[in-house]
Amino acid sequence: MKQALTGITVVEYGSFITAPYAARLLADFGAEVIKIEEPDSGDESRKKGPFPGDIPDIEKSGLFSYLNWNKSGITLNPKESAGKEIFKQLIEKTDVLIEDKAASEMEALGLDYISLVTVNPRLIVTSITPFGQTGVYRDYKAYPLNIAHGSGAAYVLPCGDAYLADPDREPIKTGGDIGEYNCAETAAFATVAALFWREISGEGQHVDISKREALSSLSRYEFARYNEGFIENRASRSFPVGGLMYCQDGFVEVMLMEKKNWEGLITMIGNPEWSKKPEYQYERVVKGFGKQEELNEQVKYEVNNYLTCWMLEHTKEEIFHKGQAAGACVTKVATTQDVLESEQFKARNFFVNVKHPQLGTYEYPSWPCKFSEMPLSVRKPAPLLGQDNAEIYSKLGYSKHEMIQLKAAGII
Repeated sequence: MKQALTGITVVEYGSFITAPYAARLLADFGAEVIKIEEPDSGDESRKKGPFPGDIPDIEKSGLFSYLNWNKSGITLNPKESAGKEIFKQLIEKTDVLIEDKAASEMEALGLDYISLVTVNPRLIVTSITPFGQTGVYRDYKAYPLNIAHGSGAAYVLPCGDAYLADPDREPIKTGGDIGEYNCAETAAFATVAALFWREISGEGQHVDISKREALSSLSRYEFARYNEGFIENRASRSFPVGGLMYCQDGFVEVMLMEKKNWEGLITMIGNPEWSKKPEYQYERVVKGFGKQEELNEQVKYEVNNYLTCWMLEHTKEEIFHKGQAAGACVTKVATTQDVLESEQFKARNFFVNVKHPQLGTYEYPSWPCKFSEMPLSVRKPAPLLGQDNAEIYSKLGYSKHEMIQLKAAGII
C-alpha cells in the first residue's frame, strides 16, 4: 500500500537520536531512507544500551534498533575526496538530506546546502545543530544535557519528588533525552512542510533546525509569565496542596488548578467531615497556581496530611479510576511496567514486535497516530552496519571490485 511519502528519497547523515529519529519518522510514512554511517564505528547510538544481557554489541543496541527501522544502511566516509564524490552522487537523485553536523564542518567538506544545491536544485536539506546555522553560537558544540539547560526546560521541570523536599536545589536533567526526540519531531514536521512547498514552488530549500529553539518553544507559558514580572521555577510549578503524592504502591499526581478540581478531589475521597469546615474550603486551601505564599502553612500541612493518609490506603490504579468517576484531576505516575501492561495501550496495539537478525524480537513503542486509510508498520528492522552497501553502490554504478577497493581504502 502506498503511503504519504512513498516515492520520496531521503539520505540521513546523522548520529545518536535527533537526525536518525527524524529520518525514521519519514521512513515510517513511506519515504525510502538511506542511512549513512562511518565505516567500522557506525552511529553513536550503536554504543548505547540497552543491550541483551547488558553485553555491549554494535549490532544489538535497543536504542539503535528503535531509531532506525524502515531504513537501508550504508557506510561511507565523506571526509575523503572519493567519499565526498560518492556522497554527491547519492544527493543527485535525493529529495531530502537530513544532517546533524556542525555548520562549519559541512562547509569545509563542500557538502553544505549552497554546495549541494548546485548538484540537485530541488534538494531539501534539513540541518540539525545545537544552536542553528546563524548567530554567535552557530559553531558551539552541545550535548542533550547542555540543550536541556540552555533552553530553560530543565530549570522549570519538576523531576520526581526531590523538588518537593528542596525546591531550591540545583536543576537536574530532563528524563529520557526528551529534548532530542522533540527536536526530531520538529525536524520531521518542518521537512514535510518543505516538501509541500516544493510541490507549490518547484524549489528546494534549507531547513535550519536549532535544538535549543525547538525545546525552548515548549516553554511559551514561562516566557509569557516573565513578561508579567514573574520568574517561573520548579517551586512555582508545584502545588501548595496535592501535587506529587505517595500512595500505596507508588505515586499519583493531584492538580488543583480550578475549584471543580478541588470539588472532584473531595468527592473522590468520600466527602470527609474535615472538608466541610470553613477553613478547608477551596477559597482558603487553593489560592491559585504560583501563589503558594498566600496559603496558611498550617492549613496546607493539615490538608496534605489528610490527603496523604487517604492516598496511602489506596493503589494508584484505584485512585486513577476513582478520580475519573468523581471528576478529580488526578493521575497515576506510571512506571515502565505500568505502561507495558496498560490495557489502553494494548487495546490500541501501541506496542509492536520487531524481529532483528542479531538483537532478536523485542517490543517497542509505535506511533501516537492512527490513520483509517494508511496503516503504519515496521517494514524492516534497523540495518546492520553497512548492510546495504552492495545493493546501493551497485545502483550508483560501482562494480564489486571497485567496492572492495573503496572498503580497503576506508571510504566505505
